Formats: sequence, C-alpha cells, structure tokens
Amino acid sequence: MAFETKATIANFGGKLLKLQHQSSGTNTPMDVNLFLPPAALINGGHKVPVLIYLSGLTCTPQNCTEKGFFQAHAAAKGIALVWPDTSPRGANIAGETESWDFGAGAGFYVDATQDPWKGFYRMESYISTELPSALFAAFPEQLDAERVSITGHSMGGHGALTLYLKNPGKYRSVSAFAPIANPSECAWGKKAFTGYLGEDTAQWKKHDATELVKGWKGDLKALVDVGTGDNFYKQGQLLPENFEKAVKEAGVQGLTLRYQPDYDHSYFFMSSFAGDHVEHAAKYLFA
Repeated sequence: MAFETKATIANFGGKLLKLQHQSSGTNTPMDVNLFLPPAALINGGHKVPVLIYLSGLTCTPQNCTEKGFFQAHAAAKGIALVWPDTSPRGANIAGETESWDFGAGAGFYVDATQDPWKGFYRMESYISTELPSALFAAFPEQLDAERVSITGHSMGGHGALTLYLKNPGKYRSVSAFAPIANPSECAWGKKAFTGYLGEDTAQWKKHDATELVKGWKGDLKALVDVGTGDNFYKQGQLLPENFEKAVKEAGVQGLTLRYQPDYDHSYFFMSSFAGDHVEHAAKYLFA
C-alpha cells in the first residue's frame, strides 16, 4: 500500500513526513504524519522503535505534530513518532459533520457495526493492523515492527488504553493524557457507542478501558496524566477514578496515575509532560 509524501520537513535533526494513502478499511484516503529521528537517517539509518500517538476529538494529524512538542524528546531518544487521523475523511455519510463529538474527527477508535458507519468507520482495525503494516512495509529500514508503544490524548487516550488492553504483546507500553477512561459511563462515550455500536451495552464494554482492565494479566506498564483544572474532567467525561478503582480491584500492578495541579485539557498540558511520556515509552522500547 503506497504512501504519497505530501511534505518533508526538517525537524530536530530528523525528518517529519506528511503522508497520505488509500485505506482499504475506511475506504477513504487517510492522512498520517511520521517523524523519523536522526538515528533513523544517519549513515543510511537503522531501525528505530515506534511510538504511536492517537489524537482527540476534532483533531487531525497536524494538531499534535505542531503543538505537542514530542519531536525533540523523540529525537533525543531515537524513537519514531506516528500521528494517525481520528476518523475517515470524505466518506460523505449524511450527518457525519453535524456534531463535533461524533462522525468526522470522532471515530473513537472502534470498528462500527451499525449502518451507515460500518462501511467506513473502522478505526480500530485501521490503527491496530492496517496502518502499522503499511508503514513497516514502506519503511523497512527505518521502523522496527517489534518495538512499538502507544499513547494518546482524550478520545485518543481512550483509544491507546483500549487497543493496548485488547492486544496483549502488540505494544511494549501505554500512556495517556486525560483519557476518556470509562466511556460507557460518560456522555461522549454513550453518544459514540450508540451510534457506532448500537444499543447493546455489552458491546460497549469491549471498548471500555475500565471494563477491559479487569481481565488484564501482568504488569500494566501504563502512565496516565490528568489535569485537575480540566473542565472535561470536572464534568465527568473522563472518569479516571473509575479506571484506577478497577485496576486496584483487579489486583493489577503497573499503573502510574498522576493528577497534575491546575492543568487543563489543552496542548499546553500535553506539551508540558510530553517528555515524561516519551521517557516512559523509551523505558520499555529499549528494554
């Protein structure tokens, strides 16, 4: 599956590639940004580990690339970064652009089972299987398919946690900024899950980190940051306390959950702790 390179930008000694390819899963073109650190380029380069970042509601690959400030930390550690899109674009489904929290820009990292979404909104399969397979095939000398971690923000934090929990061994570690940690119990999640998955709440639990972690075995290798000044946290959209409780009740080890005083939901928050999350990934990617 060939990628078209839309732009190549020098960045912290590495290269930021703005790519596009035709997805067989979403049946649309998909944009993705890839940062290759200096280690992947010097003297012909060598394979480097990969950190996938999943963005939040309304975002595109550009938002975190430009405002998250991950590249400097990744360049220093020798880690490639991947920023996928948050949904298909141009599916031309009636109503897909009417809401900021459902449809375009809000794929919720699930494979839809309901019409008319199921023919296009297949973001779980796209992120976990199709995109990495395409990237590793396109960049075999630069990207190490055996060393991959995942992180994300808000809806993307939900995606990172659930994909990690549903695919033991696929990712070396997981981290999240202000994740929607119990979507079955918040307004954002209920709206998205009803639309994409239907009314059966048993199906929702298969995409809910708070439910999935109850069956986890071994070290969780998870870092989660939440800002206490985050209005969405205060409104009950994130519910990290439910996730933390489920982890404790299941006897699962390896969760570091930090409540950062006064930080909000924005890229000011993420950029402040991006280095910690790259460091967390590096601890396991280079183990």
